[in-house]
Amino acid sequence: MSPVRGRAITTPMATKKPSRPKRSARSSGPKRAVRKTSAPRASGGDPAVLFCRKVDAALRRGDTEAVSDEQLRRVLTSAVKAYAAKAEAAEREIAPFTGGAVTATEVVVAACAMIRAADLNLFDVAMWFRRPVAGEQ
Repeated sequence: MSPVRGRAITTPMATKKPSRPKRSARSSGPKRAVRKTSAPRASGGDPAVLFCRKVDAALRRGDTEAVSDEQLRRVLTSAVKAYAAKAEAAEREIAPFTGGAVTATEVVVAACAMIRAADLNLFDVAMWFRRPVAGEQ
């Protein structure tokens, strides 16, 4: 019998058909191996892609309520934490978006809200802004 439960190996050494696995009262059938992958599913099931599509479609419709304030807070919190951790680990600035993906107004609106939420002031931000960036000296 092969390592995969319930399947026979068709080699001269193992031509016997496997017996059916026993089912317990709690089990509805044999357990199946689950393949784990870090790549997004081909069906477009990547949560980040789905979220971005939902937001893009809502903004095209002018529907700013399609994403709740709480959902937006959770996504921004995770994105900011991931960005900061990745940039610190790489010891360089990572482009947060590609050119033209957002407007200057959108950047300033979001940045000002984050500065206020983190209880920073422009003096604090100016100190961080002066921090050397790898490759720029």
